[in-house]
Amino acid sequence: MYDSMVDVLIYLFENYMDGEGQPPVDQGELEDELSQAGFSAGEIAKALCWLDELAEGAQTPSYHGHAAGSMRVYADDECAKLDVEGRGFLLFLEQSGILDPASRELVIERALAIDHPQVSVDEIKWVVLLVLLNRPGREAAFTRMEDLVYNEAPEYLH
Repeated sequence: MYDSMVDVLIYLFENYMDGEGQPPVDQGELEDELSQAGFSAGEIAKALCWLDELAEGAQTPSYHGHAAGSMRVYADDECAKLDVEGRGFLLFLEQSGILDPASRELVIERALAIDHPQVSVDEIKWVVLLVLLNRPGREAAFTRMEDLVYNEAPEYLH
């Protein structure tokens, strides 16, 4: 039995979103498949809702731009959910061109929507992948992020 909605998201990504397979057209069939794979109904519902909200947010990002050289300041609730390592990883992704400011904001918003008290760097990596997959024009960034996730190289520590 899997224990979190992030596991459902990873399963969906690895089985359907990477372009190799097609998910069932009927949501009920998809929910049945996920249930048979060992996910609880609650975690399935949370993950599908999370993906729906991602799709909505990717179409209309609420980011309003920034001045050159500006820095993202995190609110207290964001700091509670995203520890120093997670925030540093997001900064690395932005500085290396994988995340643009609008994508970064969508990643933060989607990370805050995960129902854990704190979101790990590994979970942030998957959120970034899913966000970039849903952002038109970010294909090269998606490919670079996919390399980071699957190669497990701690490139951001250099």
